[in-house]
Amino acid sequence: MIWRVEVRQKEGTLDPLGRSLARDIADLSLSGVTDVKVVYVYLLEGQISREEIKRISDELLVDPIVEQYSFELKLPLQTSNHHVVEIAYNSGVMDPVEASTIKGIRDLGINGISAVRTAKQYHIYGNLSVGQLEMITSRVLMNKLIQHVVRDPSHVPSTISVGPTSASKFDVILVDILDVNDKKLLEISKKGQLYLNLNEMKTIQKHFQKEGRNPTDVELETVAQTWSEHCRHKTFRGIIRYREGKNGKPKIIKSLFKTTIAAATLKLNKKWCVSVFHDNAGVISFDREFNVCFKVETHNHPSALEPFGGANTGVGGVIRDTLGTGLAAKPLCNTDIFCFAPPTTGLKDLPKGTLHPKRVMKGVVAGVRDYGNKMGIPTVNGSIVFDEHFVGNPLVFCGNIGLIPKGKEIKKVNKGDLIVAVGGRTGRDGIHGATFSSGELTSESETVSSGAVQIGNPIEEKKVLDALLKAREANLYTAITDCGAGGFSSAVGEMGERTGARVDLDKAPLKYQGLKYHEIWISESQERMVLSVPPQNIDALMKVFAQENVEAVVLGEFDGSGRLQLFFHGQQVADLDMHFIHDGLPQTPKEAVYQKPALKKEKFPQAKDFTEDLCAALSHYNVASKESIIRIYDHEVQGTSVIKPLVGPATDGPSDAAVIRGHLGSSMGVAVSNGINVRFGMIDPFWMAASCIDEAIRQIMAVGGSLDRLALLDNFCWGNPDKPDRLGSLVRCAQGCYQAAVAFGTPFISGKDSLYNEYTQKGKSLAIPGTILISAIAIIDDVKKCITMDFKKAGNSIYMIGTSLDELGGSIYLQNLGQLGAQVPQVNFKSAVKIYQAVEKANRSGLFTSLHDCSEGGAAVALAEMAFAGGLGATVLLKKFPFKGKLRRDDVLLFSESNSRLIAEVEPKHEKELAKIFKNLPLAKIGSVEASPELVVYGLKDQPVINARIDELKEIWKAPLR
Repeated sequence: MIWRVEVRQKEGTLDPLGRSLARDIADLSLSGVTDVKVVYVYLLEGQISREEIKRISDELLVDPIVEQYSFELKLPLQTSNHHVVEIAYNSGVMDPVEASTIKGIRDLGINGISAVRTAKQYHIYGNLSVGQLEMITSRVLMNKLIQHVVRDPSHVPSTISVGPTSASKFDVILVDILDVNDKKLLEISKKGQLYLNLNEMKTIQKHFQKEGRNPTDVELETVAQTWSEHCRHKTFRGIIRYREGKNGKPKIIKSLFKTTIAAATLKLNKKWCVSVFHDNAGVISFDREFNVCFKVETHNHPSALEPFGGANTGVGGVIRDTLGTGLAAKPLCNTDIFCFAPPTTGLKDLPKGTLHPKRVMKGVVAGVRDYGNKMGIPTVNGSIVFDEHFVGNPLVFCGNIGLIPKGKEIKKVNKGDLIVAVGGRTGRDGIHGATFSSGELTSESETVSSGAVQIGNPIEEKKVLDALLKAREANLYTAITDCGAGGFSSAVGEMGERTGARVDLDKAPLKYQGLKYHEIWISESQERMVLSVPPQNIDALMKVFAQENVEAVVLGEFDGSGRLQLFFHGQQVADLDMHFIHDGLPQTPKEAVYQKPALKKEKFPQAKDFTEDLCAALSHYNVASKESIIRIYDHEVQGTSVIKPLVGPATDGPSDAAVIRGHLGSSMGVAVSNGINVRFGMIDPFWMAASCIDEAIRQIMAVGGSLDRLALLDNFCWGNPDKPDRLGSLVRCAQGCYQAAVAFGTPFISGKDSLYNEYTQKGKSLAIPGTILISAIAIIDDVKKCITMDFKKAGNSIYMIGTSLDELGGSIYLQNLGQLGAQVPQVNFKSAVKIYQAVEKANRSGLFTSLHDCSEGGAAVALAEMAFAGGLGATVLLKKFPFKGKLRRDDVLLFSESNSRLIAEVEPKHEKELAKIFKNLPLAKIGSVEASPELVVYGLKDQPVINARIDELKEIWKAPLR
């Protein structure tokens, strides 16, 4: 029997989701909607009595204070002023509410439940045309990739339950490639969404010609997944012919990764680097008992198609990266950085098939919130960048830091170990995810690649986490990895590279009937891990997972054959040589050309007062407060947060970096920050990389960190690397990473590249600006010595640390004037290192009351933020600023985004000692903290060039994204 339960708000109570949807509809410039109300629908199948349904509703589905329920469909007649739309998930799409509801019902002692489906019914009030209602439905209420409109809510299906088994009757599909021509090979690659080039397809063809047989479909899929750009990083590890300028001499780069990122780490040879580049996350030493690991992933393509699911599973995936590092690390905190087109983007400016940036942003933010909060992991650090070039390709970076006991960072797969899958069930979601992420998006991607989209289940992953940590402490497994890109194909394939593996695909627990063997193998369904378990430990391991209500099954064995052998209901469907899978990828040389862009020289206005320019900078989306987003993330759960994303007396000032304790009761901590600035890269990618590294480092320094144990992560997001100009700028960016990392003595410990971030429509490509995110992690010896950026006390002195230069290129100031500029900020590495060492020494001595880095918006924005964060005013003299350059102007000093600069608040009694520490370094007293609530800045002619109340500046800063 199937029961329908409708849950709605009681009359007179607030409907928060309805109100939010009404705002989203207003964003479409539709003014006719007066109200929106939401009804939650549950279809419950099983041998359940009416009394049991009432108990389920009363105790599980409804908040009796504000909600009410009914067992019957309450669908009023639709009128021109009352429209009803019911939305449900497509068959096979993961809905975590369903699994949680079933568990909740069984926890009530009601075991007759067999299946649950959910839907939402939207009641929209207002005078709307059919076309307007369709627009609201498609752009606000649903995503057609994963949802559909329920045309007849009164129709109840005869059954909604699904079985856990796969079809036992099947034919093994062979792909005819032995004698086909090049055109046909490329056709096979395209039709199968393999994203392999002709050289790679011909290599596969030659391999199977030697074996005298055609490959099965799952063999071809396995090779494609393993050889994908997403998994293999072919561009960074391949051969590149690079030259600068049209007539430059070509230089052969045999591996961009080895000659830049890895080379910097190898040259620095830091002993505290425990494990770098070869595991799911980088690992550094923390204290005598523990190490910490850090990984940042991208989930760009999925987030473009389905923002909530893309970001949701991005967070879930990076958490599994730290869980899959060594023998499993306990997650400590999350970081999240996003790049969107401006929310003011017009509908006419959207490429066909794309979602509006505001829809993308809200979905991404909600997806991150959903996963992190439900997992009980604080989100402590992040950033949001807006630029019109992200309209077809948003960027979503998700990071996780974990804590792992020393010795547990070592893993090894042994011959004879059992292959055990734990966690979520396998479905069709995530099919071709790895290969899909290795190509450009097009207006057809929403249809062709809809199977690559996933929805996560954080509750399931939390159970997996708890079970894994128990099993780890009992030493029940020898190796672990997550089912990320490529699913079982990548997880088992990577773990069994040295031993070989035999897998029975029909043993995998499934979400529903009818999955084909190749779908089981390459599905990227979430919340799944693969373990290598000695046979003598299997019973104990199964018991641990059963206690946490987590499914665990033996799929096969790491058998020592050196081959990957897949079986389905006893019939062999794949037999591949592991050596060919992992070492057979052919080198395809790529051409790269870096041509310095032709840039217009800056044109400066003749303004005498720059208060309006400061207000414009503060209200710029890249500078404005992100409080409305930060507040919906839990950044204090687990109780280890020391410096949070928002600081100051009103806890609404923008912190430079986050600091958390490694574990309760310890004074040692971890600081985490990030540096990102896409407009610098439009001028010179080399200095963009150096500036992003400098920014991430100085944010760590601003909270009391040190260069001594500071490590970096790189995330390159670029356009199509098969285009020489795109690859040329990527090479130059990587070269900047090498030089800056070596100069600062800060090794890279992990990283990720996401390429092919272009949106192709009618033969034209819209590429993202080449973007690098630098994440920094540093060990803090004593969190009690950490400081925040808000001014603390009237009468204290304000100091500028570092030199300002006439390099306004890429600045917020010029962007507000409609310019890019030509003089990009550079980094004086020798000076920067000495400055940061002095900052560390002064902070250890307790000389700073507050510190804040100068970044977007320059010194003017930094001063305003320190003032309104602390609720205090300031008087500042621009003529006191340390400066180098020809163009010494008020606006240059105010808004230049020169690197390696911090603003410090210092008590007068510490000034002499500070001067000694900074002897022969750029340091100047530029003003004082005031009790009066104004920010007053005097220009070079000793006249006020900024004069504003700090409460007004704060409101201007808060308003844009409120």
